[in-house]
Amino acid sequence: MQKIVLVALMAGSAFAADLTGKWACEVNTDAGSGSPSFEFAQKGEALTGRYSGQLGEAEVTGTLKGEKASWSFEAQGAKILYEGTVVGAEVKGKVDLAGQATGTFSCKRK
Repeated sequence: MQKIVLVALMAGSAFAADLTGKWACEVNTDAGSGSPSFEFAQKGEALTGRYSGQLGEAEVTGTLKGEKASWSFEAQGAKILYEGTVVGAEVKGKVDLAGQATGTFSCKRK
């Protein structure tokens, strides 16, 4: 029984989500839409990277715990927060533009 549990745990970790790489996104909010891109580096659960889009360019930090991703950056003095779920080569979820606008996003690996 212990061997079965160990094999199941090892198989689960082999398929853990990894956001490392370049991502093209579509964002729709009540303040408008856009097509930003992100480039992530992942080490364990920690994410770092770079945002490029209508708000300029910015350094990104965040986490990936299982399939739940969360990252943020500062643009024009405001904190932009993305929270979503990784499914295969996509991440989908909600975006909060410093409490001024909210919406949804969908990102695909480039």
